[in-house]
Amino acid sequence: MPISSSRAPLVLCLLLVLFTSITSPLPLSTDGRWIVDATTGRRAKLACVNWAAHLEPMLAEGLDKKPMGDIVAEIRRLRFNCVRLTWATYMFTRPSLGERPVGETLDTLGLAKAKGGVARNNPLVLSMTHVEAYAAVVDELGKQGVMVVLDNHVSKPMWCCPYDDGNGFFGDEYFDPQEWLRGLVAVAEHFHGKGQVVGLSLRNELRGSRQNEHDWYQYIRIGATKVHQANPNVLVIVSGLTWASDLSFLKKRPMGLDLNHKLVYEAHWYSFSGDRKVWEVKPVDQVCANAVQRMDDQAGFLASGPGAVPLFLSEFGFDQSGKSRADDRFLSCFMGYATGKDLDWALWTLQGSYYYREGVVGLDETFGVLDFDWDGLRNPKFKERFQLMQTMIQDPSSNSSLSYIMYHPQSGRCIRANNNRKIGAAECQRRSRWSHDRDGGPIRLMGTPLCLEAVADGLPATLSIDCSSRLSAWRLISNSNLQVAATDGRGNHLCLDKKSNESSVILTRKCICADDDSGCMENPQGQWIKFVPTDT
Repeated sequence: MPISSSRAPLVLCLLLVLFTSITSPLPLSTDGRWIVDATTGRRAKLACVNWAAHLEPMLAEGLDKKPMGDIVAEIRRLRFNCVRLTWATYMFTRPSLGERPVGETLDTLGLAKAKGGVARNNPLVLSMTHVEAYAAVVDELGKQGVMVVLDNHVSKPMWCCPYDDGNGFFGDEYFDPQEWLRGLVAVAEHFHGKGQVVGLSLRNELRGSRQNEHDWYQYIRIGATKVHQANPNVLVIVSGLTWASDLSFLKKRPMGLDLNHKLVYEAHWYSFSGDRKVWEVKPVDQVCANAVQRMDDQAGFLASGPGAVPLFLSEFGFDQSGKSRADDRFLSCFMGYATGKDLDWALWTLQGSYYYREGVVGLDETFGVLDFDWDGLRNPKFKERFQLMQTMIQDPSSNSSLSYIMYHPQSGRCIRANNNRKIGAAECQRRSRWSHDRDGGPIRLMGTPLCLEAVADGLPATLSIDCSSRLSAWRLISNSNLQVAATDGRGNHLCLDKKSNESSVILTRKCICADDDSGCMENPQGQWIKFVPTDT
């Protein structure tokens, strides 16, 4: 009904408060292993995508393809709540670069086509300085309610990250520690008061022949302290050595910094974090088990135990064209791990193309969520695959009882019971809640007397009231602990198995490579099921 003039101001104020609470993130903080809203203490899970702005053009990629607002709207439509926006130190420390108009830089690089695209889609950007254009992207993200992590990716604007490119470690050709510190302070101060800027990452992928723990402790401590002093609202995000894969040295010597609950660690994980070929030429289950163990040993340990702190997987990625068998296999392993711990993360990457990368104009990015023209998804199954990853699975303030999601990482689907005592792989918003109290015990459908039962090899799994038979006794087998098996009357292991990519039916089939046969090269990932603890 119409609002009377006397009530209109009150209603308007209430609407403004509601809008602000949705679109303007409050400062974040840490509480144990969780990132939380600093005001309410409620968990704030980061489900981010990387957006590159650190290369030679010093401009967020894609502004030649689409209007800035449309790109940010697409980020929201894809259910990312955060962007890890990269930047180069020189852009904020050298006025000859940062204060130069964007259009002039594009001219200098010979990027006439890109300049024309920016003129059509974002005409105001061409006359902005690089710092202004970067800030405009940050403002647009904030306007549309997307949180921002500002990532110091490199010093000299260029592609990252070869072993000895001069950008890898303190004292390298382009990596002067004092200039780096000035850049961190400049960015922290520049974006002070921007509520959407929730974190500042000190440096991306430290590496190279000069890397050492002594200098890491020295400069990271100084950098973290200076950022916190310049902008006490932001999370201070710290990576380790060897391309952000190794923080294991913290086991023997903690950081020893008090940043008032603002310290977060980050790690990166790809199929090529190690020997990429092993995903294709070695038994996949063993490769996954080894990769998970390495991640836990080098970084994952930080998010567990009595002294747990937040671990942000700020880069992982895969060839979204589906043409890399190694990446496809890695991704299922990664998603089982990340959902099981409900980690905060940032996918590499949003951009489907680059203005200029490694001497190539208009390079296609196969790891990009978006296609080359930024018109749509490179991988049509992306949203389905990532639906559970983008959900808050564990809430430290929840009063709900603990249960399990049975998650199929290869498809991104969750196992759901229907009214006919059958089960299938469904969208995770419609997942069922399960309990599994011990290895070798029944898998119960919570709130019912029913439990999961194997029938026979090749037949659908079903629900039964007989929870004491051997066909209702389920254990985790194989090195990865991702195959869930019952034992039939002949002593054969029968694993839960999604029938096919096109079917939602969950069968029980003879377990693939279940005897830890080092010569078994069959791919068991259709049988990988992760018990994901949840209280939401």
